[in-house]
Amino acid sequence: MKINTMYHGEVEINEILTFEKGIPGFVEEKQFALLPLSDDEFYYVLQSVSTPGLAFVLTNPFHFMKEYDFQLEEGAVEELSLESEKDVTVYSILTVQDPFEKTTANLQAPIIINLKNRKAKQVVLHNEQYKTKHPIFEKAEVKG
Repeated sequence: MKINTMYHGEVEINEILTFEKGIPGFVEEKQFALLPLSDDEFYYVLQSVSTPGLAFVLTNPFHFMKEYDFQLEEGAVEELSLESEKDVTVYSILTVQDPFEKTTANLQAPIIINLKNRKAKQVVLHNEQYKTKHPIFEKAEVKG
């Protein structure tokens, strides 16, 4: 299937992620494609299948925060039909800044994808340690 995208122009996609309840703020948007944004497979675009101007830049939060950890609520596990942790991949939505080093990640509401059935959901964690605008680049040390 061909779709028009925000960053890639027209592309052919083979797999569609289904957000049964949409994404918070975009509840009518239920189908997305996950497209690579960089050759190093570090950044991705979550592109709406039906709305070319709706796309989110994502990354795997474990690339920049090894200790990131949370427990999915049972309702989310059931909604995604998850059977094993091996079936799960996690992404964080980035707020891209200029300069790029100021870019932040939403660790409070990760995107959870079941790799087996392509169901996806943005879950809101009730953990105050994670923020919606977590810096992904370590602050440079000032040497005096």
